[in-house]
Amino acid sequence: MTQNTPHFPLFVDLTGKRCVVVGGGPVAARRADVLARFGAAVTVVSPVWSGSAGNIQWLRRPYAPGDLDGAYLAIAATDRRDVNHRVGCDARALGIPVAVADRREECTFFFPAVCEGGGAVAGVISQEGTDHQRAAEAAKAIRTALEGLD
Repeated sequence: MTQNTPHFPLFVDLTGKRCVVVGGGPVAARRADVLARFGAAVTVVSPVWSGSAGNIQWLRRPYAPGDLDGAYLAIAATDRRDVNHRVGCDARALGIPVAVADRREECTFFFPAVCEGGGAVAGVISQEGTDHQRAAEAAKAIRTALEGLD
């Protein structure tokens, strides 16, 4: 990705599309829950899982080659740099969009803070995808504005 070019916000229909989340901690759980809420067929690959069981398939094991086969998009959100890197490399080799939680430069897309309300959906990232505090503040302001539309 070019560092100085702003990122284009793209909204896609995830209904029934296979999305693979590698990791079982809080970041992975939040991302899996958002994807499932938007209709994705979510598969989580991780020996442990801190998320909800509803509508999410959990493969209770470490990431392995072939786990991304048939995926529409991938999320690498483990606490292991080597695993996140492998998921990113595998996804890019397969042409699957991937968000790598611990390395901006390995992402082909950024997972936004999702804001919903009043029949509207907004996705928020900081301009360069690096200032998470700024994105959180912007998301909070947008959520407040959207609440006023209900």
